Amino acid sequence: MAVVLSIDAGTSGIRTLAIDEHGRVLRSSSREFPQHFPRPGWVEHDADEIWDATLATLAEVARATEAAGESVASIGITNQRETVVVWSRRTGRPLHRAIVWQDRRTAADCDARRAAGLEPLIRRRTGLVLDPYFSATKLAWLLTEGGVDASPDLAFGTVDSWLLHQLTGGREHATDPSNASRTMLYDIGALAWSSELCAEFGVPESCLPEVRPSSGQFGVTDPEAAAGLSVPVSGIAGDQQAALFGQACFEPGMAKNTYGTGSFVLVNLGPSLPEPTEGLLTTIAWQVGTSPPMYAMEGAIFVTGAAIQWLRDGLGIIADAAEIGPLAESVPDCGGVSFVPAFTGMGSPYWDPYARGTILGITRGIGRAHLARAVVESMAYQTRDVVDAVAAAAGTRLAELRVDGGASVMNLLCQFQADLLGVTVRRPAVQETTALGAAYLAGLAVGVWKTPAEAADAWTEEASFTPSMAEEQVEAGLATWRRAVE
Repeated sequence: MAVVLSIDAGTSGIRTLAIDEHGRVLRSSSREFPQHFPRPGWVEHDADEIWDATLATLAEVARATEAAGESVASIGITNQRETVVVWSRRTGRPLHRAIVWQDRRTAADCDARRAAGLEPLIRRRTGLVLDPYFSATKLAWLLTEGGVDASPDLAFGTVDSWLLHQLTGGREHATDPSNASRTMLYDIGALAWSSELCAEFGVPESCLPEVRPSSGQFGVTDPEAAAGLSVPVSGIAGDQQAALFGQACFEPGMAKNTYGTGSFVLVNLGPSLPEPTEGLLTTIAWQVGTSPPMYAMEGAIFVTGAAIQWLRDGLGIIADAAEIGPLAESVPDCGGVSFVPAFTGMGSPYWDPYARGTILGITRGIGRAHLARAVVESMAYQTRDVVDAVAAAAGTRLAELRVDGGASVMNLLCQFQADLLGVTVRRPAVQETTALGAAYLAGLAVGVWKTPAEAADAWTEEASFTPSMAEEQVEAGLATWRRAVE
């Protein structure tokens, strides 16, 4: 039996999974890698540490797959998207620490460019807003204050490009439209790098990766570099677009939310590129072979699961992330506490890079369980804000929301989310939808699945949550939340 390996390169760690033709996860391996915070608002990764974690997990899964008598048909990659990696074409070595999507160091640069009138062009060309979240100003910083030389030796990529380069022994420098569309340098209508925007940000086009379909040929792994594997890499997608694919949201109007380090609400828009929408992003969802790309509307929430990590690592309120659900459920409500997790600013629909985290309503009776519950509820409140913006833009409300990601295992979160939205929240039996999406894209390119619908036939519901909270209770909670945000 042939399996597809999916490398899920997240913000805090790497997972490699072996997935069979029925969409079942046969085995997996994971490694965390360090987060670096050199200054307040700055977030960095070491590209070598990302690769070391990738290689370790890939080797474990490859060995287990071989021991099980199975072969590897292809590899798919999904990744944290806007994070910037720069390396030398000559040596293959990183030239600077990777600047992570959460990093806010270029907020003043964004302000200056906005004041100069650049944002309307960015909105038209890229579907994005002028925010430090995206890659362009990070790369511009590296090429100036970061001391990276804009020479012909320079290679830039998001994490998928870096991993592809490593897996293929340095032979390939490529990405896909879903990742390219997050750089603020890619014209999502023309499906090409924008010379205008490259010039504006001082980025040499020679450093940019080739953009190939999300499901297609990216190269073959070098056995000496890739744990003995010589197989095609045939699927690449940004993590949130991959999750939309893995959640079988193939029809326009279908939506999902992934509760990861941040949370990302995506709605399938189909093959037609709409006008930019206030407070939301337009992005390329995926491109399969020679078919036209599919577009998506996205609301990006910067901090959800990262707040749970903060409770664990920063405050010591929990020892393990899995403790958050039972602790939050041990109290009936937050006791009047509101928590706004703006550790690195606010994303959709506010787009305020200067906002910072806030806890309001603390009284003497508040304990660790109330704070844990406030963190969980903040995930749902932020999602409600995004869904309201999506509904206003689309002129219609969502019919349902499919959810995935680590925090979605919490029944408390899913039920509270259904209550706030007033729609059914559906959780799939297989939670690894980001990795599944990358596997499906890779497998489609080599014939493991013939069509996207066939690949996603395995999607089954594990649980659904229907609204049960009284409307006046929902409105009171929203009013308290919005005062806290303000």
